[in-house]
Amino acid sequence: MTRTITRSSGRAPVSREASETRFDTPSLYPTRNDLPESTRAQVVLLLNQRLADAIDLQTQCKQAHWNVKGPTFIALHKLFDEINESVEEYVDLIAERVVQLGGIAEGTIGVVSERTTLEGYPLTISAGNDHVVALSDALAGFARTVRIGIEEMNELEDAGSADVLTEISRGVDQWLWFVEAHQTHTLS
Repeated sequence: MTRTITRSSGRAPVSREASETRFDTPSLYPTRNDLPESTRAQVVLLLNQRLADAIDLQTQCKQAHWNVKGPTFIALHKLFDEINESVEEYVDLIAERVVQLGGIAEGTIGVVSERTTLEGYPLTISAGNDHVVALSDALAGFARTVRIGIEEMNELEDAGSADVLTEISRGVDQWLWFVEAHQTHTLS
């Protein structure tokens, strides 16, 4: 199954096969979870991919939080920090689901930098609207990968993992709405 992840930077879309996001087949710890071991192994691989994206999103939220300037500073500074706190909860939800299935949550910076599908955050911006646009792009990109993950979990018949990702999807969509409400120009 091929998924296309469109990047907002004007770069060509990145096509990813579900198998391209997989790295080494994980060793699973014993568990009484009744999902077949082969399913759990596939889910662990896919969730570790989403974990990398979530951790990357969290660092992008902090980048915006630390560096925003301008007349809307305090509102955006607080908003970006609130988003970061929610994304931290999403990171935990994903990582804990991996471990519940007998896997190892792989969330080191090295793994994240190797696996993330999110576009890099621009480091030289400071204006509030520029951060609003950049964080909107990051949230939209993450939401897209989470929805792909929901489809993958449904195909693997793992309703629990699909539910975790659905909860995250709803939250990210709400944060995207809040951030986009601060845009000073219309979306194209």
